[in-house]
Amino acid sequence: MIGFGAEEDHFVAELTYNYGVGEYRLGNDFLGLTLQSSQAVSNAKRLGWPLSEVGEDLYLAEAPGGYHFYLVDKEQPPNDPVQKVCLAVSDLERSTHYWSSLLGMQVMERNEEKKTVLLGFGDSQCKLELNDIGGKVDHGTAFGRIAFSCPRKQLTDIEALMKKENQKILTPLVSLDTPGKATVEVVILADLDDHEICFVGDEAFRQLSIIDPNGNALLDKAMAEDKSNEWFAKHNKQKASA
Repeated sequence: MIGFGAEEDHFVAELTYNYGVGEYRLGNDFLGLTLQSSQAVSNAKRLGWPLSEVGEDLYLAEAPGGYHFYLVDKEQPPNDPVQKVCLAVSDLERSTHYWSSLLGMQVMERNEEKKTVLLGFGDSQCKLELNDIGGKVDHGTAFGRIAFSCPRKQLTDIEALMKKENQKILTPLVSLDTPGKATVEVVILADLDDHEICFVGDEAFRQLSIIDPNGNALLDKAMAEDKSNEWFAKHNKQKASA
């Protein structure tokens, strides 16, 4: 889990490395993550990372694997620099209804020209942008899910509402054990375009999401110890494509 601060008040991304898989096929479902940080822009330039200027003070960077990051070349705000996550939808009005009327997000901005709607649960939190692509949403093989934490007692209400509205429930309310740590409860949904949405009980989640002061060192150690490329070369094999 990687981000600019604690998960209780910052957006974080979950990076998953699956051993033996060397490549994933991107779909058109995830349209990018936007963050405001002049430092990120200067870091990219210093490291020679390709940047494309796509607007005033706005750059596009492509991460390994093809994921898009939009970098706003302005001073990093005191709260979360991650401004929004953009998902593709096939029907903007129906999707807006789903995310606002059913899931309770507030519509904060509409752009008829770009066919986008910006939603959020709070002004200080990372926003969700829906972008109507005018066609089918393809999740490829590299898809992930959006996750929110909420008071545990709300999980049953969310599940009940989805059942009442005949919406997709991928995983009914379930308890997940983590040895030696808190047991969290989750319910996983899918919207009209099959974007996966996970709601997690906040009380237990806060116990699981405490920042590990050794996190960076542990990640570096794990990457250094990964010898999968050498193993595949030694055995004259290729990593699979998902």
